Amino acid sequence: MIEFPILFDAKNLIIVFVAVIHAALGIVISIKGSGKKQNSIFAIMEFFLILWSIAMIFYRSSYGDEITLWVKLLYFAAIMVPYIFIYFTYAFPEDKTKEFSKIVQIFLPIPIFIITWMIFWDKLIIGVNSAGSGEPVIIFYKGAEYAYAAYMWGYFALAYLRLIKLYFESSGQTKAQIKFVFLGTFFSTILATSSNMLLPIFGIFYLNWFGQVSIVAMAISIAYAITRHNLLNTRVVTTEIFITLINIIILIRFIGSTSPEEFTFNGLVLLGVIMFSFLLIRSVLHEVRQREEISKLAEDLRVANAELKKLDQMKSEFVSLASHQLRTPLTVIKGYISMIQEGSFGKVADPLSDALRKIYISNETLINLVGDFLNLSRIESGKMKYTFEPTQMEGIIQSVFEEFMEVVKEKKLELRYENPETPLAKAMLDKDKFKQVIMNLVDNAVKYTPEGSVTLKIEEEKEKGNVLFSVSDTGVGMSKGELDGIFKRFSRGESGSKVNTSGLGLGLYLAKRIVTDHGGEIWATSDGPGKGSTFWVRVPVHI
Repeated sequence: MIEFPILFDAKNLIIVFVAVIHAALGIVISIKGSGKKQNSIFAIMEFFLILWSIAMIFYRSSYGDEITLWVKLLYFAAIMVPYIFIYFTYAFPEDKTKEFSKIVQIFLPIPIFIITWMIFWDKLIIGVNSAGSGEPVIIFYKGAEYAYAAYMWGYFALAYLRLIKLYFESSGQTKAQIKFVFLGTFFSTILATSSNMLLPIFGIFYLNWFGQVSIVAMAISIAYAITRHNLLNTRVVTTEIFITLINIIILIRFIGSTSPEEFTFNGLVLLGVIMFSFLLIRSVLHEVRQREEISKLAEDLRVANAELKKLDQMKSEFVSLASHQLRTPLTVIKGYISMIQEGSFGKVADPLSDALRKIYISNETLINLVGDFLNLSRIESGKMKYTFEPTQMEGIIQSVFEEFMEVVKEKKLELRYENPETPLAKAMLDKDKFKQVIMNLVDNAVKYTPEGSVTLKIEEEKEKGNVLFSVSDTGVGMSKGELDGIFKRFSRGESGSKVNTSGLGLGLYLAKRIVTDHGGEIWATSDGPGKGSTFWVRVPVHI
């Protein structure tokens, strides 16, 4: 059992905190990146940095024969760091440790064996003078400190030459990571070797402890570079630092126990804290793992959503192109059928006249459908443009009324238009777009009215400054639930689907968008299934 108290001065407390950081980073990276060589090598390097820090704490706290043991452990832990760092540069950012030739693998450890022999067989350090109030003074074997320094600087130089080579061979994110590791570790090792190796050669020991503090930048810079690969989590690191700090403090108290009772008590406390730490870390890691899975799912969803938007855009462009290509021949067909019906190419026999009327109606349906698709693609792509001008709405309704006469004759329905006796106030409309709205509403009324009538009506609400248009039918009607969703895209009423199976549910959606863009409103009413429906359109008058 050790018979000396631990020195808890400001310097040792700082070194304890540094050891906590090393332990936290080493544990987290080894757990989170299990199976990756760079993580394993980094964890081993962190182990020796922790050992180096602990050795410095006890070296500064001890005296007599014990101080010689701790100073040997101090210098042994230090020689392992540059050796392991060389291996790390061959594993980061990609595993290229196979590039080590067998000759290098054989000869690279030889200096370590030599330095280790010098340390533990008193060929490097003869003794330590701990008398006085300052830092202990190390007495080196004559000239041995230069061999030690040559090894340390030489191996660090090999590691940095490797990083420089990787830097010029890399690009993008990898290049930035290598640069960060190089800068962080280079200046860190310069400070550490200067305070712990260069100054002691000249007999200056009052900054001997500063190397443990400055070298932490080396670990942090490497950890940050690995963080850029998303292998670390801030909450895990915070928990690990807290837990490790508690464990190191209790471990130091355990090692520094001065009586059997204190040794037993501190041992039980240490065991309990270790068990608690394990459970807490496992819980935090489990939570972090779940969050990472959720984050990954969210990222996958974001990518899928972006892909869907891209496909939707392609679909809209295709629909727009196809609609443009279809509209021209359909318009030509409509024109020629009208000319044939009017007798421009000679008298038409009655059987042929009936067939032409059916062709005309089907062609008109196709023209309306193509128009709906074209408007839908424009709305979705944000390319819907309007040309507003003061317009007499009665003229648009009269035009639609006349175009549907052939259709209602075919279905044996009555189509009525209650035209006002005096002209109404003009409204600011895009004639073509608004005509499409009226046509969609009338087309719906005709399709879903098996028998009876369809009535068009327009009136002026002078007090409100609006023009109100309505289409009433004696058709299948709608329930309250159907009314709530009738203006949604691709939405169709259940009652209407039984009467007409060819609808797509686009007409009312487009009508609502166009009316809304006109600053108006559109809605539907019905007393229920089988009791007909009425669609209303209200737009402001032109002032």
